[in-house]
Amino acid sequence: MTRQTEPDAFDSMADDPTPLFILSFRQRDELSAIAVRHGWQVIAARRSDGAADRLAASGAALAVIDARGALTDGLAAAAALGGGIADRGGALLVLVSRGDVGALGSFFAAGATHFLSSPHSELELAEALRFAARHAERLAGTVGQAMSAPLGWRVDRSGELRLTAALAGLLDTPTNPDLRWLLRQVPTADRLGGIAAWRRLRAGSATTAFAHELAGVGRVVEHLHYDAVTGSTVAVVERLGLVAEPDAVIRDALSGVRDAAGARRWLDRQLKEGRSVQVALIGLNRFEIVNTTYGRDAGDTLLRAVQRRIEEIAAEMFGRAAVIARMSGSNFLLAVEDSPQRIEAASGRIAEALARPFVVGGAMAVLGCRIGIAVARGEGESATDMLRRTGEALAAARASDVLTISVAGTDRHGPSLDTLAVDLRAAIERDEIDILFQPQVAIGSGAIVGVEALARWEHAALGSLGAETLFAAAERADLSIGLSDHIQRTALARAAAWPRALAGLRLAINLTAADIARPGFADIFLDRVDASGFPRGRLTVEITESGLIQDLGVAAGLLAGLRSAGCRVAIDDFGTGYSSLAYLKALPLDYLKIDKKLAQDITGSTRDRIVVRGVIDMARSLGLAVIAEGVETAEQLDLLAKEGCQYYQGYLCAEPLGADALVALMARGEG
Repeated sequence: MTRQTEPDAFDSMADDPTPLFILSFRQRDELSAIAVRHGWQVIAARRSDGAADRLAASGAALAVIDARGALTDGLAAAAALGGGIADRGGALLVLVSRGDVGALGSFFAAGATHFLSSPHSELELAEALRFAARHAERLAGTVGQAMSAPLGWRVDRSGELRLTAALAGLLDTPTNPDLRWLLRQVPTADRLGGIAAWRRLRAGSATTAFAHELAGVGRVVEHLHYDAVTGSTVAVVERLGLVAEPDAVIRDALSGVRDAAGARRWLDRQLKEGRSVQVALIGLNRFEIVNTTYGRDAGDTLLRAVQRRIEEIAAEMFGRAAVIARMSGSNFLLAVEDSPQRIEAASGRIAEALARPFVVGGAMAVLGCRIGIAVARGEGESATDMLRRTGEALAAARASDVLTISVAGTDRHGPSLDTLAVDLRAAIERDEIDILFQPQVAIGSGAIVGVEALARWEHAALGSLGAETLFAAAERADLSIGLSDHIQRTALARAAAWPRALAGLRLAINLTAADIARPGFADIFLDRVDASGFPRGRLTVEITESGLIQDLGVAAGLLAGLRSAGCRVAIDDFGTGYSSLAYLKALPLDYLKIDKKLAQDITGSTRDRIVVRGVIDMARSLGLAVIAEGVETAEQLDLLAKEGCQYYQGYLCAEPLGADALVALMARGEG
């Protein structure tokens, strides 16, 4: 390799992405990703602490302050950065919400040079960045000329490593440096972080960062960017010597208002002072699907987005009085000194916010959550005691078939899984698990064309329980496979005995993750179908995304075997997990079933409708028929029809029915 550090080639980084400093209080990662896609080398921050010093050290002539949803913080940041930008002949672009355009005069007075209000497109933002950069060029001759010399390096597809002259001058650089030599400049204690960052890039991340000590400089952050088109990796090395709490620069992505230990200390102080404190523990659903499928980077991005939604609601309802922290795993804590009714109201809004889809890495993830709430009892209760009660309430919500929020010390808890697990084995032996059929309707003709088999258990003490609770209890009793076998046999036997009026209907049966993992399950299942007498050609097998995660290759082989045997295949509840194009491309599918939450959201905002439209268009472009679940109103059905959905099921047509009620419904439709 040839060392290249000549000033006209790389020293100013003029032939590489131009340095850009971004300060965004709510959408740092989203803005950074957009800027990288349009050729910028990004140094980004979420907090204003030390921002002026970081900007000065970054070598960036252009800075962006994203004040959307954070007007006060944005104005303070503009006041801190504006003077330095003007002194160095740079440009300062401010992003504001449409409702805050009245504050533009204040931003201008603070030193901002350019403005962009939302909503705006990615292209509009990219153009705003380019115009602001041209402004800086006019003032300074070239972008970055008036700024400090940048520290950085680049390695291209061939492995050739190039250093900026400023970085090469700080290091004892050999004639032919390579990546191994560069890694040796990182202290052993920090080296694993550098290796992990490099692996994240190779795994598909466009941008990442890691911190380490650098001889002669002190603490630095290396901001790495990978260009998939050219195969080059570029790094800007940011000095952190002037930043208060430099470690927080890297950790701020998931720090929250407090960390778990800080939240405990705050809670202990409030309880010792006898204050009326309420705590909500928010546990995400399905988060592990993201980490398992797409890796930690995608999971971290999703957690940051979740935290922002929680913070927005907490700030609106409690202002700065709320304490928010990320606890272990994918759990978040909200603690306030307020009324129990207010924290329950806030929890309800948080549950609604987290039920809306997230977009991560170009795919859509619908998580949802369960929430446990505890109210301080007084009488010397400790933070540990209160958090234990909150955790128990969260566990109760998770165990419930209907509850999203559970309050400690009340009777609003779901059925005990341990009790159900004991009862379930006997229920299977006594054939107490019933099968109902929910109609699937062709939107174009209004005709019922098929049904989905749904399990129901009329528990003596707890009433009607659905499949979600049944399988949760089955897992506790190690009966998952036995329950699935029983449901499949019962559904096939009932359908095979249908009267002539139902002879033309398709039957959809659900397969579980445990089914897919069983060796030889395709043959077992087909033998079961043939023994029942129900025709393979009228059978659809449905599988949820969570059942595919463990081994996509195994799932693809199994479904291909069933499909070649005459069955059809549907992916169920699309949008409830981390919906991936990989499923749609790799699996032999006939139908895509839109989760009921997405289908019902179509009557919400324009954004909600666009999401549903995108799913339908994507499915139809791949030759899949689309079935919308959970349709309850004529308005939902009308909008789904306009977007191209072909089938629906839901209470607008009928609830799950027994065979006799299904025959009567068919007769009314024909009449």
